[in-house]
Amino acid sequence: MKFIRLYSFSKIRLSVQVLIISLTMISCSNDNRNIEKLNDPELFHQAMQNLTDIIVYDIFSPPVASRIYVYPSIAAFETISFLNPEAYKSLSGQISGLEKIIYPTDKNINSNLASLYAFNKVGEKFIFSKERMKFLNKDFQKKIKNLNIPYKTIKASEKFGEYVANHILNWAKKDNYDITRTYPKYSIKEADHYWKPTPPDYMDGIEPHWGKIRTMVLDSANMFPSKPPLKFDLTKGSPFQLQLQQVFQIGDNLTDEQLNKASFWDCNPYVTHHTGHAMIATKKITPGGHWIGITAIASRINNSDFLETINAYANVSIALFDSFIACWDDKWKTLVVRPETLINKYYNDKWVPVLQTPPFPEYTSGHSVISRAAAVTLTDLYGENFSFVDTTELKYGLPERKYKSFIHASEEAAISRLYGGIHYMMAIEEGVIQGEKVGSHIVKKIQTKLN
Repeated sequence: MKFIRLYSFSKIRLSVQVLIISLTMISCSNDNRNIEKLNDPELFHQAMQNLTDIIVYDIFSPPVASRIYVYPSIAAFETISFLNPEAYKSLSGQISGLEKIIYPTDKNINSNLASLYAFNKVGEKFIFSKERMKFLNKDFQKKIKNLNIPYKTIKASEKFGEYVANHILNWAKKDNYDITRTYPKYSIKEADHYWKPTPPDYMDGIEPHWGKIRTMVLDSANMFPSKPPLKFDLTKGSPFQLQLQQVFQIGDNLTDEQLNKASFWDCNPYVTHHTGHAMIATKKITPGGHWIGITAIASRINNSDFLETINAYANVSIALFDSFIACWDDKWKTLVVRPETLINKYYNDKWVPVLQTPPFPEYTSGHSVISRAAAVTLTDLYGENFSFVDTTELKYGLPERKYKSFIHASEEAAISRLYGGIHYMMAIEEGVIQGEKVGSHIVKKIQTKLN
């Protein structure tokens, strides 16, 4: 009888153990399935779109916007490269001043989730509308909670993401941005050939000291200087006068297609409309933001996974950042006057370009430089004949446009500035050359993907 009772008890205990093991296996299986939901690259695309939306809302200048894109993107990339060293190579030792991350191993960290935490924390530090970002971050936390990710995974990933974010923020503090905030504004020079503020708002020149910002991959801001602009000469038939006349004549005889190209690539966050004494600002994406949008499109067409998506954003944002520095260095050294200023003074004081002239010197063309650098980078990532439909501007009331390649899109972005009446051909042509040099140097200099 005693034997029977012992046997029955052992049987019950064994059944309980089997049940516990089964429930544990089911729980682990559910945890794994939930964690797999973090592999969706749309989570990162949405984080990037949130950042773009705030950049547009806060009206950051094009060069400053490039800085806001690059540091969060690098934070995300350094997170995934640290946790996936067999596939991705850290940027430490490859870009200026970035040191290696040291962190204890924790098997509970999810690299995708940690990268999102790192991206969001760094992004929040660079924008004005912090309450908007906090609201978006709360929404993100809610979304992660609804995915039923294990608590230990969330906490370990958040902790590591914050560690990486602080590492990147400490590095960012040394890029000379803060000190350039204390430098003097540009003082207007009287001679005709110097840049001067333009209608309708006659804004002060934007970021005259941006060439002093620390570059990522370029040795310096003037590593690839453009050739000197044409000599200022308004004598009829002189090379400079012919280029000025070209802007004037094209502006008065635009075809519908030229107008469409100019409008599509405007990307001027400073556009304003005046009605009586009221001034209304039109929210527009920056030129760099447009190419971040194209990066998202390419990533989706390519069916890039989460890690590949971050890799693309990081590479393109670096190209944009360094190309803005190179371009702005030339702009504020050459101080070339905008066509609108000369046309109003010497040809027609009522003439208005199709696009509002942005508030900084003319040479070289920023669109030409940064578009080519981004296109070279995207071509390196996705190939030469990568056709796509650019829907980036749909959100801002403009139609989509089709391109045969990234270079094709960059060429249209460049020439659109002539159609818009805001650049001479010399700034466009030399800007493309400069952007090609910057982009090519970057793709040769850094390696992020190992296989």
